[in-house]
Amino acid sequence: MIESMEPAKAQPVVVPIRSLGPNHRSRIEQHLLALDEHDRYLRFGYAANDEQIRRYVQGLDFERDEIFGIYNRKLELIAMAHLAFSQDPATLSCAEFGVSVLKKGRGRRYGSRLFERAVMHARNEGVDMLFIHALSENTAMLKIARGAGAVLERAGSETDAHLRLPPATLDSRMSEMVEQQLALTDYRLKQQVKTFWDFLAGVQEIRQGVREARHKSGG
Repeated sequence: MIESMEPAKAQPVVVPIRSLGPNHRSRIEQHLLALDEHDRYLRFGYAANDEQIRRYVQGLDFERDEIFGIYNRKLELIAMAHLAFSQDPATLSCAEFGVSVLKKGRGRRYGSRLFERAVMHARNEGVDMLFIHALSENTAMLKIARGAGAVLERAGSETDAHLRLPPATLDSRMSEMVEQQLALTDYRLKQQVKTFWDFLAGVQEIRQGVREARHKSGG
């Protein structure tokens, strides 16, 4: 029997992406404030200062828009996306996508995963045109848009991309339900693990304090 010498195809890594609500506002703020000046410039189109970022976070409308996030094991929001739905009666079937990834999370395709998740949700919400407005030097964002088949139009230092979305299907609706449930389960597990390790750290700190006290007292 001759075994195939072809390497096995690597299975795609599942990245739990959850929908964020108002109770995540503080972590969203921490995430964006952690971006350096250049990353803020790429994300917002200008080098937003801390106060401008705080105003942006406070202005997030969780009822109207959809915010997605990827948490690491320490419950640090390392990547997030903002899917903003149009409120213009003439363009109600349109939405705009923006994304940011901390440096420690780069190289793992988090931006692409968030874009795919946003596209799925937009389709299921009846959006047929997704827009991306980015600086022309934001090659990572434009690569994501181009890879998805978006049409790019450059105007000097800025580039607009638009992607026409197919209508929702039963499969797209079921897929979103499954992904959301997976993300919620993953988040709860990370919460439990973090709580446990925080508890152990507290116990160790107490023990260390007791040992130091005994040493000082000569006991």
